[in-house]
Amino acid sequence: MYILKNAITSITRNKGRNILIGIIIMIISASVAVTLAINNTASSLIKSYKEKYQVEATISINRENMMKDFNPEDKENSKSNMKEMFSLANNISVSDIEKYADSKYVKSYYYTQTVRVNANIEKAEMTSNNDMLDKRKDDNDDNKEGETTTDFNLKGYSSYDAMSEFVSGNYKITDGEVFEDFDSNKCLINIELATLNNLKIGDTITVIDTASNTYDLVISGIYEEKEDTDSGMKMFANSANTIITSTNFITKMSETNQDLAITTNPTFILTSSSVVDKFSSELTSKGLNENLTVQTNLDQVENATSTISNVKTFAVTFLIITLIIGAVVLLIINMINIRERKYEIGVLRTIGMKKSKVCLQFVLELLIVAFASLLLGAFTGAMISVPVSNSLLKNEITDSQESNNNIQENFGHGSSNKQNDRKFNGVANVEAFDSINATVDMKVLLELLGIGLSLTLISSLSAILSIEKFSPLTILKERS
Repeated sequence: MYILKNAITSITRNKGRNILIGIIIMIISASVAVTLAINNTASSLIKSYKEKYQVEATISINRENMMKDFNPEDKENSKSNMKEMFSLANNISVSDIEKYADSKYVKSYYYTQTVRVNANIEKAEMTSNNDMLDKRKDDNDDNKEGETTTDFNLKGYSSYDAMSEFVSGNYKITDGEVFEDFDSNKCLINIELATLNNLKIGDTITVIDTASNTYDLVISGIYEEKEDTDSGMKMFANSANTIITSTNFITKMSETNQDLAITTNPTFILTSSSVVDKFSSELTSKGLNENLTVQTNLDQVENATSTISNVKTFAVTFLIITLIIGAVVLLIINMINIRERKYEIGVLRTIGMKKSKVCLQFVLELLIVAFASLLLGAFTGAMISVPVSNSLLKNEITDSQESNNNIQENFGHGSSNKQNDRKFNGVANVEAFDSINATVDMKVLLELLGIGLSLTLISSLSAILSIEKFSPLTILKERS
């Protein structure tokens, strides 16, 4: 108790020196708190970017196998084999997709289906300005004799997530909206096709399959395709003859006509990047053809997080440098402090105070000053951390909000639509911090105090070592 009382008395007696030590410790602790906030913000951004670019897996041609089987001397047979392999990749059944998606490595999945049909409306003939034939030739140019010619591409989506053209902004609703019910018989048509046939929202069009079965679709939205500047002068967009509906509608068509040639393309959202190989092996065990393989967007995900990972690394490096500099500064100040108080140490030792108690008094003085300064510095740093973190997030928050608003406009949804809360793949989910504990929580503050007090104890070693070496008689003799 005497040592503690003596330490407090010494602190009040040497106000100037202790205030200087306190200011230095407070600045160090505030800097560490802000650095920890930057580190937490970087972690938040990395998480949002990983959510933005979810790990997507698709099934495509195994090109190594394809090239391995290619025989330049037998081109006709090789071309036939290649065509068969492409057909395999585009004609995966829905039951197979559901089987592949039934995996602990898959969070969700979606798919698109495409089928060629006719309709009771006029086709948009895409000719160039010099009256050349359609640049994009019909798929049925290669049809065998006797097969029905089809004019329209009927494309079905299983969910909003599958509608990547609308998410990317390549397609945008100009009238109406994208249907919310994927079990309905609703559709979207290109604005050029609508203009050509004088169609509007609520009108019904009839599509006709290759077996002359008819199916009615109600127009819920009219979309336009983003102009392709590299496509040259064309009268109509590439999607002019594409009618968009749901996969459920195409499934109903296939139940009526089992010979319907449907192209199916699935996408699986994986739980993490580390399960790609496991998922690929699982699909092989479930019967995926050896000529097909799993492809992912891992390169895109890694590129998206690399920049912000560098910020996180910088924050950690800055934290380490700050702590090292702080420890060195405190060590130097303590050494100067001991030299200035050498006579006091000699007096205390002469009147019989043990070396251990003298050391304890000096350490207690530094701990009391350090603890008070750490609390002030931690509180100051925590207060600063929120605006600093939000400043770092400002551009990301703005981009996120603008991207989400643009996507809602692409889908034709208003600001009050419930789909506004949906987070689409390709859009970061970044939100501003609204409280101190969002950036520097209690756990971080405790760690900060622990680190600060540890640095104080380490720097006080100079006092202990100096006191241990000092001889009281020599000190008093030098003083006199």
